[in-house]
Amino acid sequence: MPFVKEGVEVFTKRIKRYYPFKLVVFPAVKSKSAKQSKKLEAENILAKVPTHSCLVLLDEKGKSMDSIAFANCVQTYLNQSKKHLIFVVGGAYGFDDSIKQKANQLISLSDMTFSHQLIRLIFCEQLYRACTILRGEKYHNI
Repeated sequence: MPFVKEGVEVFTKRIKRYYPFKLVVFPAVKSKSAKQSKKLEAENILAKVPTHSCLVLLDEKGKSMDSIAFANCVQTYLNQSKKHLIFVVGGAYGFDDSIKQKANQLISLSDMTFSHQLIRLIFCEQLYRACTILRGEKYHNI
């Protein structure tokens, strides 16, 4: 979906005006079972998460919040002495317990299910919106 890729690029550039930002996409893990896929995916992700990071999982079972609450959540994490703030979108089967135990928080972007491509765009837009809210800019109508 070229329009999704283009949208992600637009919001990535916008976010970088506020904070260092990098989008990393892991290849899908395919295994014989959902449980094994989740476990392997968690191992791959955790191997790339630097120590002293704040890990936030984007999961349908996470805490729901509006854009202002999300902006405040981002600010809270940025105020901590963590070196990296990392958001992770779960795979098709969700997250393994091993990564949930390491996470600082689980956040839900919606009760609906979206493709991984679309959720990247939606998340990048919400993160950009959070940046503008925190700076008191006019992007978000309060």
